[in-house]
Amino acid sequence: MRRRIGGAFFVFCLNLFLFSGFGLTGGVSDFLILQDIYDYKFMGYGGGKGPGIIITADHFDLDHSDESYEAVYFSELKEIGVKVNVAKHAGAESDRWLFHELDLEFRNYYGIPDNSYALKNLEGNIILAFGSGGWDYRWLSGNKVIIIDYTDLDMKKPQPLEVVKAYLAKHPSTLPQMSLVELRSSANKVKWIKDEMERRLWLGEKWFLQLQMGKVEVVEALDRIVKTLAVFLNYRERYYGIKARDEKIALLGYQELKDGTAIKAKLSEYKTWWAVNKTKSISVP
Repeated sequence: MRRRIGGAFFVFCLNLFLFSGFGLTGGVSDFLILQDIYDYKFMGYGGGKGPGIIITADHFDLDHSDESYEAVYFSELKEIGVKVNVAKHAGAESDRWLFHELDLEFRNYYGIPDNSYALKNLEGNIILAFGSGGWDYRWLSGNKVIIIDYTDLDMKKPQPLEVVKAYLAKHPSTLPQMSLVELRSSANKVKWIKDEMERRLWLGEKWFLQLQMGKVEVVEALDRIVKTLAVFLNYRERYYGIKARDEKIALLGYQELKDGTAIKAKLSEYKTWWAVNKTKSISVP
């Protein structure tokens, strides 16, 4: 879910943020703008190790170290609190999915872009944007993920583009030039859906590798693997017409028995099926 700061609750959140943020060390200024941006007062920062908000997309980071910081700005004139998150990724294998994971929350469960999903071109920089109860802006700058959001339930306040442009100057967008028509095209939807199916199988492999290396407990690993394979099976049912119910029941049974061997055999079975069928055409709304 997208996170918001707004209303009277903003002050309470801000107090927690100030106390948790200061005292951190390191090159925070490489990530954040640690001063006022026009009439937006810099209120504090927090963060440290971690992949930032794309953890909600099941971003895999057990085999490397990402770094993420958040800052809060507040304009009394506009009565807007703005939150900025900048996460630097380590250049690991999982970075191949950053663009894919960046807009996952702007699509429905089956990968179709939400009607409120938009694009903005700010001085030649393409950024992703979602307008509902405020705006959420996102882009990549190399291996950095930048997310800026704020709350405006009535959608009547001026957008904090001064903050967005300041961060674009610091972290220019490396997203490819694209149009909203391209974003909503059948080709884009099909590619995203197939990438998600591929990613889910890849995630299963990554968790098994961590289990094999003794870096994660059996219970957690099998839970993660079964959940990610369930997504793959739901997509396969939706777009390829293969019923998922019996397969998901079997996986849950193996999980209860802690039978990683049987689950791994299922993963291999799905990978073999995918290698044969991933180039086949699918229909999308």
